[in-house]
Amino acid sequence: MTVADSSLAPVVLDRAREATQPALRAAVARLEPPLAKVSAYHMGWVDVQGRPVPGNGGKALRPALALLSAEAVGAPVELGVPGAVGVELVHNFSLLHDDLMDGDEERRHRPTAWKAFGPGLAVLAGDGLLVLAEQVLMESAGQGARAAKLLTDATAALIDGQSQDLSFETRMDVTVDECLAMAGNKTGALLAAASAIGAALAGADQAVVDKLYGFGHNLGIAFQAVDDLLGIWGRPEVTGKSAWNDLRQRKKSVPVVAALNSGHAEAGRLAELYVSPGELTESQLDAAARLIEDAGGRARTEAEAQRHLELALGCLDGLGIPEVTRTDLAALAAFTTTREL
Repeated sequence: MTVADSSLAPVVLDRAREATQPALRAAVARLEPPLAKVSAYHMGWVDVQGRPVPGNGGKALRPALALLSAEAVGAPVELGVPGAVGVELVHNFSLLHDDLMDGDEERRHRPTAWKAFGPGLAVLAGDGLLVLAEQVLMESAGQGARAAKLLTDATAALIDGQSQDLSFETRMDVTVDECLAMAGNKTGALLAAASAIGAALAGADQAVVDKLYGFGHNLGIAFQAVDDLLGIWGRPEVTGKSAWNDLRQRKKSVPVVAALNSGHAEAGRLAELYVSPGELTESQLDAAARLIEDAGGRARTEAEAQRHLELALGCLDGLGIPEVTRTDLAALAAFTTTREL
């Protein structure tokens, strides 16, 4: 397998952002003013007072995948724009709710929406974005109903994944397979929908849509594995969150679960830290990170990320998609799984 050039990805992302931002902003503007303001703040477009701020509002990974999936089946990129907007709206719906459920107080190096505007408005803004996503698709040209069902099913899986993630908090017997299945729902389902929705809008054969969906699903699991690494060893200036963020919340992420199930002596010490009362101190957090690495949790997670990246790229074989589109998809896959720790 040829390793993709991840340096090509920023160009693809910039192109997707330029193609989708006007429609995305127009969709958000349809919300009631208080919810539109919260959403625009969350998206990174405005400050707390509603004044425009510099910046591009995020990576645009999911919109890029949606547009490329349209191009993959020979459709004009414009046909994929409603799909790109839809998946980005659902993604941000999930983030608004996740930040509140997880108690995260920072995103993109500033207060999260619920900290800035209160939990009630943040939840309602997320709900508004979810409804908008379906409206945008149902109003679109192409097979809008087919695309809306694809996104609705993915959203249901995403919610299931979030429920699974929350249920892990009270268990110490979570397995790595359960973690990967949760990642396939919580993260993989929406990336899968993004990777297939442009093709669905264009009326592509279901077999092609399914293969593109499989590409995004496996990419999502790889993406989440890397995110789990960042949640423990990522630098705050890169992640926008505090150091050892997932450990502070005692999340059962893949590195943690792999370490707990490793059979190493460090597993018992890690378990003791995870069930100890009160907040973990900085020294305990540092110790937990070292125990996870020593027990093989970091290495196992890196291996799972690579395995699912290879599975994702394998789904593109035999589809007959344009070489330039395949190159762009592979570049995005490489880019999302080589984020800096």
